[in-house]
Amino acid sequence: MSVTTSLPTHIPVLVREAVEGLQVQPGGYFVDCTVGLGGHAAAILERILPQGKLLGIDADPEAIRIDRARFGDYSEVVTLVNDNFVNLGFICVEYHFYPVDGILFDLGVSSMQLDTAQRGFSFQRDGPLDMRFDPRQGLTASDVVNTFSEQELARIIKEYGEERHSRRIAQHIVSSRPITSTLQLAQVVEQVLGRKHAKIHPATRTFMALRIAVNSELQNLQTALKRAIKVLRPGGRLVVISYHSLDDRIVKEFMRCEASSCICPPGTIICRCGHLPTLKLISRKVIKPTSLEIESNPRSRSAKLRMAERLG
Repeated sequence: MSVTTSLPTHIPVLVREAVEGLQVQPGGYFVDCTVGLGGHAAAILERILPQGKLLGIDADPEAIRIDRARFGDYSEVVTLVNDNFVNLGFICVEYHFYPVDGILFDLGVSSMQLDTAQRGFSFQRDGPLDMRFDPRQGLTASDVVNTFSEQELARIIKEYGEERHSRRIAQHIVSSRPITSTLQLAQVVEQVLGRKHAKIHPATRTFMALRIAVNSELQNLQTALKRAIKVLRPGGRLVVISYHSLDDRIVKEFMRCEASSCICPPGTIICRCGHLPTLKLISRKVIKPTSLEIESNPRSRSAKLRMAERLG
């Protein structure tokens, strides 16, 4: 298979492990819920041709625009939808794309989004405080930073960024308003925490927290995982790649719960929950990139892959 190469590209993370985990076979029907720049999608497409089908979803209209050019020769095989994966069930119904053989989530922010200053995801380049996956949605990082209360800011930074200095950071953000750019916000956080002996930039956790809040990432993930089960056929595979502990915790707990025959509270003598398992764990051990992959693609270093199989 050959796709257009004059468009932006990126290195997909754990691509071999994801394709093998999905058990991609010729003629299969697969959903890439975070199609991005199409790295995983291209690897899946290679294996499902000529009779298979691929549904690619992304909240970012720019990613969909690029993928429509990249996969233009495969329009009969590849369906691309600009929407949030929280609507997975509705999308599959609308496009008559169910039941499916496998569903992939590659969570977090893409390289293209990080490297585009105007998107406001990173403090490596100065840009507006945006951070929206979908530029059409209302709430921006600027709204959060400049209008939310100090208490709510502290909660977001602590809960989503796992930042232990959240109260001090929130207090300084409020006293520094208005904050209009990514570099200005990074400097505000740095004034609180300093940079001495820091392994990562002191604003990293705050930026991650704001991005998660702006895009409702954790809530959307929890909902989408539940909907994924409903569109998977028995024996179909669910594969999720996450990049930080909050996402991974949700995925791990979801798969563990759905693979359990009892979800009663600990210490319950007689099971009364009536829960029936819907998933089978393929590997209880999380899959991580090899040292060779991390060396060639440093952004993969925090990736964790988990997979499960739909029961009948």
